Amino acid sequence: MTSSISLAVIGCGHWGKNLARNFAQLGALSAVVDPNPATAETHAKAHNVEALTFDQVLGRSDIEAVAIAAPAELHKDLTLKALAANKHVYVEKPLALSVEDGEAMKSAATASGKTLMVGHLLQYHPVFVALRNLVTNGELGALRYAYSNRLSMGKFRLEEDAFWSLAPHDISMILALFQDEPVSVRGGGLDFISPGIADESRIDMAFEGGRRAHIFASWLHPFKEQRLVVVGEKAMAVFDDVKPWEEKLVIYRHKIDRSAAVPIPVKAEPEYVDVPQGEPLKEECRHFLNCVETGETPFSDVEEALRVLKVLAAVKLPQA
Repeated sequence: MTSSISLAVIGCGHWGKNLARNFAQLGALSAVVDPNPATAETHAKAHNVEALTFDQVLGRSDIEAVAIAAPAELHKDLTLKALAANKHVYVEKPLALSVEDGEAMKSAATASGKTLMVGHLLQYHPVFVALRNLVTNGELGALRYAYSNRLSMGKFRLEEDAFWSLAPHDISMILALFQDEPVSVRGGGLDFISPGIADESRIDMAFEGGRRAHIFASWLHPFKEQRLVVVGEKAMAVFDDVKPWEEKLVIYRHKIDRSAAVPIPVKAEPEYVDVPQGEPLKEECRHFLNCVETGETPFSDVEEALRVLKVLAAVKLPQA
């Protein structure tokens, strides 16, 4: 696919460089912006596009969209300026650092009539899409509970804690699977490295009907773990993104023998689900361009991002 959309990537750092690469491969990248001119020039040359300032991008009528990969505290201002300049906007997660700012971004997008999409990457991961379809199709039965671990050693930050940096992915996935917002959210976290910045966090979400979900997010952990476990009344599924592709999604059809006085587990062999391989970020970038071209509502639109933001804002960290 070669897109007819002309787009500029705002921020070419740790994640922005990946956005630039994918939008270039999709034929949409026209310019890059970075506060460090040398960084902007490096990526402009790599993709044979222009290195511009943000104001120059806003003034260019031929650039229809921007992809913002700046620090989270800048998301609101950059997004509002881009929408006011008649640009479609893709902005990395989290949408903003407060629900109030997120609501302001939603209002601006509605008023402009432009697409506003948030980078909840795992919504576009082929393996998560397959898991979501299993749940939607009733393969697992009614959901009972889910938990997600997103753990690693670093990258440490000072502008946001481990919860805000890591958990948006897991909150987004869990809300999509449960097709509901939690009725209550509780959490805690601890700061070991930088005072006031939680390095590990644990949250619990309660849903209607007694369903529960838990998230453990930490950047102070001896090894990398990215695992989502979903337990239904008929079967259980595990999405383990650290595993090789062919082992990333597995179903367990365990049973419970209730014929005796004490329930007895009857374990089944794991069933690995065959999922066509694809790069999640490329799928996400392609989805954004398609939404701009067709007017389709993004899967991770501002409404979905606000639901995630409300869960994030409900937990005050650090606290034991």
